[in-house]
Amino acid sequence: MSVTRRRFLLTTVAGALAGPLIAGALPERKRVGWLLPEQKFFALDPFRRRLRELGWAEGDSLTIEQRYAAGDRGRYMSLAADLVRLKADVLVTDGSAATAAAQRATTTIPIVFVSGNPVGQGFVASLSHPGRNLTGVAILTGELMPKRVQLLKEMATGMTRLAMVEDLTAVGLAVAPNDARLGGNWQAIETAARDVGVQLAPTIEIHTPTELDRAFALALQEHANGVLLLASPFFSSRNRQLVAQAGETRLPAIYEHRGFVEAGGLMSYGPDHRAIFRLVAQYVDKILRGARPSDLPVEQPTGLELVINAKTARTLGLAIPPSLLARADQIIQ
Repeated sequence: MSVTRRRFLLTTVAGALAGPLIAGALPERKRVGWLLPEQKFFALDPFRRRLRELGWAEGDSLTIEQRYAAGDRGRYMSLAADLVRLKADVLVTDGSAATAAAQRATTTIPIVFVSGNPVGQGFVASLSHPGRNLTGVAILTGELMPKRVQLLKEMATGMTRLAMVEDLTAVGLAVAPNDARLGGNWQAIETAARDVGVQLAPTIEIHTPTELDRAFALALQEHANGVLLLASPFFSSRNRQLVAQAGETRLPAIYEHRGFVEAGGLMSYGPDHRAIFRLVAQYVDKILRGARPSDLPVEQPTGLELVINAKTARTLGLAIPPSLLARADQIIQ
């Protein structure tokens, strides 16, 4: 056999063997930019697990570049710019401040967000047709607030004056006034409070991380005997601190998700945030495989859960009414 013939056969065989390997090979390593207020176990862990289930191996086919603002709103823009410089293939953001910073940093890199009211805040044109380079999960928190008022009154029947605590640490990056962040539901909140005989105290506004230390003390100064925390990634990252304040002041409070209740908070009503970040992972998977954010409708969590901490209720001298026992998805003993 001639040398030329031998080389042809070897090349043909090698190509035949390589073909299936290339076809089934993992894609080149992708880079995900992860921009959150602070590190949260209920965000990154389920996100990673879902990506593994979808075939992405961190350290092999995927790298997650984590960046956290650590309570400093001034860092969001520089952190977002850093992820853009790293040429991330997709950015993941949680909350209006992180999303606004990413939106300003790039108009080309896909952004998958978790946001309270993405239409009102100008992140997307509509839920069904996002447009541009952003899509993700909308937690329409304003729509849940009236129900939270009703549930807290049902638990703490003696509550007559309710203080809401709002995170304004991201003002300057967030792009909408209070009523837009609540999805235009402020009047519904007032109506829900009035219907159950509860007066609304002035909202406790948290402008800096240090002000968070006195959130519940300020509620007491406003003569409130109940507290509702407005949804906030920053509050979520400080859940133990807030729950401790609630215990010290003995104020019944309702929170946005079970993470607070597992930390000792009284009760929560809202979507399961672990499930939300599994959904975020599915968006990331689709985008890394070629989908365009503008073609992926914004989704809303379908499952809402009521979680109650029985031990905390007893500590506060509250008896869980049968109506709540029947409706609760979980009672933590």
